[in-house]
Amino acid sequence: QVQLAESGGGLVQAGGSLRLSCAASGRTFSSYAMGWFRQAPGKEREFVAAISWWSGGTKVYAESVKGRFTISGDNAKNTVYLEMNSLKPEDTAVYYCGAKYGSTSRAGSEYDYWGQGTQVTVSS
Repeated sequence: QVQLAESGGGLVQAGGSLRLSCAASGRTFSSYAMGWFRQAPGKEREFVAAISWWSGGTKVYAESVKGRFTISGDNAKNTVYLEMNSLKPEDTAVYYCGAKYGSTSRAGSEYDYWGQGTQVTVSS
């Protein structure tokens, strides 16, 4: 049974940093892509970043986070990280990680597995 578990969320002031982790278990994820998405109250889930381990670590980012967020992965630990710097109040959301077979995608509908989410709150 595949499980994804996010951690690392919290309350931070604008301009601060947080690092989210997503620990995957239940199978070998070397042929998978992992993505981070977020959903703010009253808004639809949106893509944040994704990494594809099988293709040498290809990374893609949403324009809104490019230059501030960094996605990385540790194959040995089956864990994906999202380093978030220069946080803004508009980054406040529940952050979810997802896993899909194959290449990265910005479409949440293509992801097969999801974690329970972790809350990130950025105060102004």
